[in-house]
Amino acid sequence: MDTNIILFYLKDGPTKELIETTYGPFASDNTAIISIVTVAEIKALAQKNKWGDKRIKIVEKILGRLAVIEITYGELLDAYAEIDAFSQGKLDQPSSFSARNMGKNDLWIAATTKITNSTLLTSDRDFDHLQGNYFEVLLIENIDSKKS
Repeated sequence: MDTNIILFYLKDGPTKELIETTYGPFASDNTAIISIVTVAEIKALAQKNKWGDKRIKIVEKILGRLAVIEITYGELLDAYAEIDAFSQGKLDQPSSFSARNMGKNDLWIAATTKITNSTLLTSDRDFDHLQGNYFEVLLIENIDSKKS
């Protein structure tokens, strides 16, 4: 899961319900995984936005349901380097996208997704060029602010 997916769970609105009913990341036949970087991003958001104790407890409960992958595996470091080089068009392989610099946190999230053979749930297009090359990307539309 990308960090923005955790934020949908925190909001507990229609987008979270869509994710639950369509993809069931917490269903018994799935293992919901995040990078330790996502935990750090959430904690930073909490501090910058001065979240209260109630909201922080909700976040901790959500995070407690997830498998957190630490940055301690050599395989993860190799995946980070490869995805960074691929994204910048530096690997000797054809690509169907323009070279780009990915955000460093997104690189860690992508590398985590790759080494765990997972599907990435995200609501942004930062990972589109990795679709099919490294893992499947499921783009989640934010429907929280749409009128019924």
